[in-house]
Amino acid sequence: MVPALVLALVVAQSPAAFVLLALPSAAQDAAVAIAEARTLIAADKPRDAIAKLQGIPDPSPEVRYLLGVAYYHADDYPHAIEQLSAIRTSLPEGSFERREATQVLGLSLYVSKRYPDAIPLLEETRAWAKDNLELGYILGQAYIQMRQPERAREALARTFGLAPESAAAHVVAAQLMLRMEMEPLAEVELKQAVEKDPRIPRAHYLLGQLALFRGKLDEAIGLSEKELTLNPSDAMAFHQLGDAYLRASKPDEAIAALQKSVWLNPYYSAPYILLGRLYMTKDQPATAEGMLRQAIQYDPNNRSAHYLLGQLLQRVGRTEEAKKEFAIAESLQPPGR
Repeated sequence: MVPALVLALVVAQSPAAFVLLALPSAAQDAAVAIAEARTLIAADKPRDAIAKLQGIPDPSPEVRYLLGVAYYHADDYPHAIEQLSAIRTSLPEGSFERREATQVLGLSLYVSKRYPDAIPLLEETRAWAKDNLELGYILGQAYIQMRQPERAREALARTFGLAPESAAAHVVAAQLMLRMEMEPLAEVELKQAVEKDPRIPRAHYLLGQLALFRGKLDEAIGLSEKELTLNPSDAMAFHQLGDAYLRASKPDEAIAALQKSVWLNPYYSAPYILLGRLYMTKDQPATAEGMLRQAIQYDPNNRSAHYLLGQLLQRVGRTEEAKKEFAIAESLQPPGR
């Protein structure tokens, strides 16, 4: 399925009107079919639109372009690319149809991970859709995939209303790079952000996150603490600090940090899970159970919470309850695992 943010880019309907009475009979039939196909696409019935458009004999470029749009909405990107690539440049320059064909072809190529082909078309779309936030976000991701951090930062800076060379723009780009598992690119952006503004929010936290992933626990602790000197109410930084202390076998320090995280944001399940683990190791089963059940209350589909609770209940002899938690954890196992 296409993400909602991608669908939001597609123009909803054509401004063109069909003067049916002035057309020959075959052309009238085609015009009616095109108008009906547009209505079906807008009604989220793209496959019905495809069937209707495929029934038009000797299809014109306009029919093929709309067929490509329908394929895109039906998540059939290879056929969308095939149709739109063949006729896009034959559509009138500057027309609604040419613009939509360019936009949808760019998106189809992007979703198909053909980033070098998608980027020029998305950039062409940006020339007339300067204020489209989703487009800047998608371009940012495409440039990250192409290992072009400067272009990615520029696209994202426009989306977030930032100067491309600002410390904040580096942090925004890094955050997206981390989510896309581009850690080396993100690390460079974060270090540049700190060089430009040592007090920029989130940069030390994200650098600490990288250190934690790499098992550099002392570094993760130091960077998390640095973030907290800049923002002492950052619940996520306290959670990260507690996680680092737990891995460093410093349970008391971990509990203190995680408790602060819970006080600042009582609706986030992760600190409760870590606290449950810690209280299990400290042989405080009642407290551990309370923490794990709190985690499940806020995140019922958290597999780790159910599994740890099952282990705890098994340990204290509550076998039937443990089996129930293990069964829930098993049902939450990702497919293919």
